[in-house]
Amino acid sequence: MSSSAERVQSQPLSQNVTSINKEKKAITIYGLPLMWFLIITALTLVSMYTGNLPGGMIGSLLVMMVLGELFGWIGDHTPILKTYLGGGAILAIFGAAYMVYAGFIPETTATMINDFMKDGGFLNFYIAALITGSILGMNKKILIKVGLRYFLPIFGAVIGAMAIAGLLGSLVGFSLRDAVLVITMPIMGGGMGAGAVPMSQIYSELMGNDPSYYISMLVPALALGNVFAIILASMLNLLGKKVPSLTGNGQLLRGFEYKEEKPSFDIQKMGIGLMAAVLFFTIGSLLGGFIPIHAYAIMIIIVAIAKIAGVIPQNILEGANQWYKFVAKNWTLALLFGIGIAYTDLGTVLEALTLPYIVTVLGVVLGAVIGAGVLGKLVGFYPIESAITAGLCMANMGGTGDVAVLSSSRRMELMPFAQISSRLGGAIILLLASLIIPFLM
Repeated sequence: MSSSAERVQSQPLSQNVTSINKEKKAITIYGLPLMWFLIITALTLVSMYTGNLPGGMIGSLLVMMVLGELFGWIGDHTPILKTYLGGGAILAIFGAAYMVYAGFIPETTATMINDFMKDGGFLNFYIAALITGSILGMNKKILIKVGLRYFLPIFGAVIGAMAIAGLLGSLVGFSLRDAVLVITMPIMGGGMGAGAVPMSQIYSELMGNDPSYYISMLVPALALGNVFAIILASMLNLLGKKVPSLTGNGQLLRGFEYKEEKPSFDIQKMGIGLMAAVLFFTIGSLLGGFIPIHAYAIMIIIVAIAKIAGVIPQNILEGANQWYKFVAKNWTLALLFGIGIAYTDLGTVLEALTLPYIVTVLGVVLGAVIGAGVLGKLVGFYPIESAITAGLCMANMGGTGDVAVLSSSRRMELMPFAQISSRLGGAIILLLASLIIPFLM
C-alpha cells in the first residue's frame, strides 16, 4: 500500500521536473518565446519591404531592436563567432552593414535609420545615459583613486601601437611614414568626427593635397582597426576567464573591490535619470562651444567633479544609474545594428583587405593592447581592463566603437574610461600627429 502510494505521489513530481527542464530549454529572444519573436520579426519585415514602415523614431527603433536582437542572438549562439569574434556585438554591426552593402535593406529604411542615428541623435542619447549613469553610480573612492594615473596606460597604448606597427609595417613593405601617419594615427585618433576628419585637415595643411585625398586613406585603417578592436575585446574577455588574476571582471582598479548594491527600480527615478543624462550632455555641448574639447570629454569631467564633490541628491544618483542600466540592457544591440547601418561602410573595409595592410593594422591594435596593459599594471590597474579601455577604446571608431568593444568584452560598466580614451586620447593623437609630421616627411 505504501509503495503504491509513493509511486502515485512520485509521478506528478517527475512530470513537474520534466516540465521545468523543458521550460529551461525553451528558446527565447529578447525575453520573448521564439514563436512570438518570429511573429514580431515577420511583421516588421513585411512593413519594411512593403514601404509601410512608420517614419522617424518609431520605424527606426523597431527595425533596429528587432533585427539587432535577432543578429545578437545568432552571434551569441554561433560557436566560433561567440568565442573568438565578438559574438552578437560584431554580427549586429556587420550583419547590418552587409544588408546595406548587398541591397537587402530598402534604401528608404537605411536612410531613415541613418538620420535617426545621426540627425536624431540616438547615439548621443545612448552614450549620454551610459556616461552619466555609470559615473554617478560609481563608487566615489574609485574615481578619486584612478585620477591622472589613467593617462599613463593611454600613452602606453600610443607608444606600443606606433612601435609594433612600425616594425610589422617595415617587414611587409610599408615605410615608417605610412605605417605611423596613414595607418596608426587614424586608428588611434578617436573615430571619424573627432579623429579622421580633423586629422585630414592637419595633413592637408602640413603636407599639401586636398583633405578628401587623406580621408580616402585614413578611413580604411580606421574601419579595419575597429574590426580588430572588437575581436580582440572578445578574446581578452576569454583570456580573463582562463587567467582570472589578469582581470577585475569590469573593475579597473586592482586591490579595490566593492560589491554594487542591487537597486530596486523606480519608474519616476528612471525619469529623473533620463533628465540628468540629457542635461549633462547639454552642459557638455554648451561648454564645448567655448572650450576646444569634445562635448563627451567635457561631460565626463563635469559629471565626475559633481560626483566627487557630493553635490548631487541621492535620488538623482540612483535614477541616473537605473536609467543607464535600462538603456544598456534594452538598446545596446539596437544601437549596434544602427552603427552597422550609419557608420560602417563594408565596401571600404573590403577594399583594404590586402595582407600587408591587415598585418600592419593588427600590429597597431596589438601594440595598443600590450602598451596599455603593461603600463596599466604598473599604476595598479587590472591589465585586461586597462588594455580594453586605454588600449582598444583608443583603437576603435570613437563612441560607436566604444559601445561595440565594451559589449564584445562584456564590460559596459567601463564606459566612462572608454570615453576618456576616445575623446581626450583622440585629442592627444591629433596634437601628436601635428608634431611628428615634420620628422617623418
